[in-house]
Amino acid sequence: MGHHSYEESKKLVWKGCAVLGAVTLVEVFVSLLQKGHVISGLEDVSAVVIAAAVVIGVLSIYKAYYIIYNFMHMAHEVPGLRMSVLLTTALLIWGMIAFFQEGISWGVRRALVKAKDKVE
Repeated sequence: MGHHSYEESKKLVWKGCAVLGAVTLVEVFVSLLQKGHVISGLEDVSAVVIAAAVVIGVLSIYKAYYIIYNFMHMAHEVPGLRMSVLLTTALLIWGMIAFFQEGISWGVRRALVKAKDKVE
């Protein structure tokens, strides 16, 4: 486990704030671009909307990673602890995807049942 002096720690914190601030500014710019505030007419282009959603998602995951590893000091932990956090997070994301997929499937089937009831 590495220990830093007070001055080194201050530099690391300011670097972290600068990195997170820059990533946040990029996210805000992409959001404004997606909504047509930077270039009007882009809000109707589905490729721009999908690309913006992907960029924002990737940058958000990067910010979460950066915060956990630098500000929560996970970078200085033993590999087993790091992997247990990573595995738990991966299972949580998998569970969210599975629940959303199940909800969508349930909604489609429910709509089919309602349509069938109207026909009869």
